[in-house]
Amino acid sequence: MNIVLIGYRCSGKTTLGRLVAHRLGMEFVDTDRLVENHAGLSIEEMIPREGWGYFRQMEKAVITELSQRKGLVIATGGGVVLDEGNVEQLRKKGWLVWLRTGAHVIRERMRQQWSQGKIRPSLTGAGSLEEIETILKQRSPLYEKAADLVLDVDTLPIEDATEALIRAYLNHTKG
Repeated sequence: MNIVLIGYRCSGKTTLGRLVAHRLGMEFVDTDRLVENHAGLSIEEMIPREGWGYFRQMEKAVITELSQRKGLVIATGGGVVLDEGNVEQLRKKGWLVWLRTGAHVIRERMRQQWSQGKIRPSLTGAGSLEEIETILKQRSPLYEKAADLVLDVDTLPIEDATEALIRAYLNHTKG
């Protein structure tokens, strides 16, 4: 079985995913990195050049590939839930965990990434907090519908989040 992490950008999917995979002896994969590898472009280059439609098409292909495998911890892109087919594919061999995070926490994490030179392409063209709030409002019902587990990670230290996720996963696989 795979552990599939879903949630908005900067919710901690990659960081938590790596830690959980390491602790459980599973392979970690990040769908955004796989899309970049397949396209030969970074997401920051891909979106202005090819558009979001192209990215979503590449993401769907990556999800289809990964859904055939097991024993993975998968960090998905924030918009993976926009395509119900992606959710169905991930569910085949996956247990989906929504890392629920509030807009202000996400904005602060994005600011930290910006200061390190990692700029994420805009989803709406709006200002950062306005965009985050708008997209969270749109996607939260989709994350909730897709999730087998909701893990609130706003104030949870990464080690505690790792422990909570591992405990929940082990309980899930026992039952």
